[in-house]
Amino acid sequence: MYATYVESELLNSYGGLILLYVIHALAVSAKQENEKMKTVKVRGENNRHRVFMYAISTCAWCKRAKKFLEDNKIEYEYVDIDLCSREDREKIRSDILRRGGRLTYPIIIVDDKIMITGFLEHKIRETLEI
Repeated sequence: MYATYVESELLNSYGGLILLYVIHALAVSAKQENEKMKTVKVRGENNRHRVFMYAISTCAWCKRAKKFLEDNKIEYEYVDIDLCSREDREKIRSDILRRGGRLTYPIIIVDDKIMITGFLEHKIRETLEI
Protein backbone atom coordinates (compact mmCIF):
# COMPACT_ATOMS: atom_id res chain seq x y z
CA MET A 1 0.00 0.00 0.00
CA TYR A 2 2.78 2.40 0.92
CA ALA A 3 4.58 1.88 -2.40
CA THR A 4 1.37 2.57 -4.32
CA TYR A 5 0.78 5.80 -2.37
CA VAL A 6 4.38 6.97 -2.91
CA GLU A 7 4.23 6.15 -6.62
CA SER A 8 0.95 8.03 -7.07
CA GLU A 9 2.33 11.08 -5.21
CA LEU A 10 5.48 11.02 -7.32
CA LEU A 11 3.46 10.79 -10.49
CA ASN A 12 1.66 14.00 -9.58
CA SER A 13 4.72 16.03 -10.53
CA TYR A 14 7.09 16.10 -13.48
CA GLY A 15 10.06 15.75 -11.12
CA GLY A 16 8.35 12.74 -9.61
CA LEU A 17 8.28 11.04 -13.00
CA ILE A 18 12.00 11.57 -13.39
CA LEU A 19 12.65 10.25 -9.88
CA LEU A 20 10.48 7.21 -10.54
CA TYR A 21 12.40 6.56 -13.78
CA VAL A 22 15.74 6.80 -11.93
CA ILE A 23 14.56 4.41 -9.21
CA HIS A 24 13.41 1.94 -11.88
CA ALA A 25 16.75 2.22 -13.75
CA LEU A 26 18.68 1.56 -10.54
CA ALA A 27 16.53 -1.49 -9.77
CA VAL A 28 17.11 -2.91 -13.26
CA SER A 29 20.84 -2.28 -12.95
CA ALA A 30 20.96 -4.05 -9.57
CA LYS A 31 19.05 -7.01 -11.01
CA GLN A 32 21.50 -7.30 -13.92
CA GLU A 33 24.43 -7.11 -11.48
CA ASN A 34 22.99 -10.07 -9.57
CA GLU A 35 22.62 -12.11 -12.77
CA LYS A 36 26.23 -13.28 -12.77
CA MET A 37 27.18 -16.44 -14.60
CA LYS A 38 25.58 -19.28 -12.67
CA THR A 39 28.32 -21.88 -12.28
CA VAL A 40 27.30 -25.03 -10.42
CA LYS A 41 29.84 -27.29 -8.73
CA VAL A 42 28.97 -30.97 -8.42
CA ARG A 43 31.06 -32.80 -5.84
CA GLY A 44 32.49 -36.20 -6.66
CA GLU A 45 35.06 -38.65 -5.33
CA ASN A 46 37.07 -38.51 -8.56
CA ASN A 47 38.70 -35.09 -8.84
CA ARG A 48 41.91 -36.06 -10.66
CA HIS A 49 40.93 -33.78 -13.53
CA ARG A 50 39.34 -30.35 -13.63
CA VAL A 51 36.11 -30.90 -15.56
CA PHE A 52 33.97 -28.01 -16.75
CA MET A 53 30.86 -28.23 -18.93
CA TYR A 54 28.90 -25.73 -20.97
CA ALA A 55 25.34 -27.05 -21.20
CA ILE A 56 21.77 -26.06 -21.98
CA SER A 57 19.27 -26.74 -19.19
CA THR A 58 16.70 -28.43 -21.46
CA CYS A 59 19.16 -30.38 -23.64
CA ALA A 60 18.74 -34.17 -23.38
CA TRP A 61 22.39 -34.82 -24.31
CA CYS A 62 23.54 -32.31 -21.68
CA LYS A 63 21.41 -34.07 -19.06
CA ARG A 64 22.91 -37.43 -20.08
CA ALA A 65 26.44 -36.00 -19.80
CA LYS A 66 25.71 -34.65 -16.31
CA LYS A 67 24.21 -37.98 -15.24
CA PHE A 68 27.18 -39.87 -16.67
CA LEU A 69 29.64 -37.72 -14.72
CA GLU A 70 27.61 -38.04 -11.53
CA ASP A 71 27.18 -41.83 -11.94
CA ASN A 72 30.95 -42.12 -12.31
CA LYS A 73 31.50 -39.89 -9.26
CA ILE A 74 33.39 -37.27 -11.29
CA GLU A 75 33.67 -33.85 -9.67
CA TYR A 76 32.78 -31.17 -12.20
CA GLU A 77 31.41 -27.68 -12.71
CA TYR A 78 28.89 -26.58 -15.27
CA VAL A 79 27.04 -23.57 -16.59
CA ASP A 80 23.61 -23.80 -18.19
CA ILE A 81 24.19 -21.11 -20.78
CA ASP A 82 20.51 -20.55 -21.52
CA LEU A 83 20.12 -19.33 -17.93
CA CYS A 84 22.95 -16.79 -18.25
CA SER A 85 22.76 -13.13 -19.14
CA ARG A 86 23.27 -12.05 -22.74
CA GLU A 87 26.69 -10.67 -21.81
CA ASP A 88 27.77 -13.98 -20.24
CA ARG A 89 26.45 -15.96 -23.23
CA GLU A 90 28.63 -13.80 -25.48
CA LYS A 91 31.67 -14.47 -23.26
CA ILE A 92 30.95 -18.20 -23.38
CA ARG A 93 30.54 -18.10 -27.15
CA SER A 94 33.88 -16.29 -27.50
CA ASP A 95 35.59 -18.78 -25.19
CA ILE A 96 34.31 -21.77 -27.16
CA LEU A 97 35.26 -20.29 -30.54
CA ARG A 98 38.67 -19.18 -29.23
CA ARG A 99 39.35 -22.79 -28.27
CA GLY A 100 38.39 -23.95 -31.77
CA GLY A 101 35.08 -25.46 -30.69
CA ARG A 102 31.66 -25.49 -32.27
CA LEU A 103 28.52 -24.10 -30.70
CA THR A 104 26.87 -27.46 -30.05
CA TYR A 105 26.25 -28.79 -26.57
CA PRO A 106 27.30 -30.22 -24.22
CA ILE A 107 30.88 -29.01 -24.34
CA ILE A 108 33.14 -30.61 -21.77
CA ILE A 109 36.54 -29.06 -21.08
CA VAL A 110 39.05 -31.20 -19.22
CA ASP A 111 42.05 -29.66 -17.45
CA ASP A 112 41.50 -26.49 -19.48
CA LYS A 113 43.17 -28.30 -22.43
CA ILE A 114 40.90 -30.92 -23.97
CA MET A 115 37.49 -30.01 -25.39
CA ILE A 116 34.89 -32.69 -26.04
CA THR A 117 31.93 -31.48 -28.08
CA GLY A 118 28.79 -33.55 -27.65
CA PHE A 119 28.12 -36.49 -25.35
CA LEU A 120 30.81 -38.91 -26.54
CA GLU A 121 30.95 -41.45 -23.73
CA HIS A 122 34.01 -43.30 -25.04
CA LYS A 123 35.96 -40.03 -25.42
CA ILE A 124 34.95 -38.87 -21.93
CA ARG A 125 35.98 -42.24 -20.43
CA GLU A 126 39.30 -42.16 -22.23
CA THR A 127 40.08 -38.54 -21.27
CA LEU A 128 39.07 -38.97 -17.63
CA GLU A 129 40.69 -42.41 -17.38
CA ILE A 130 37.58 -44.19 -16.13
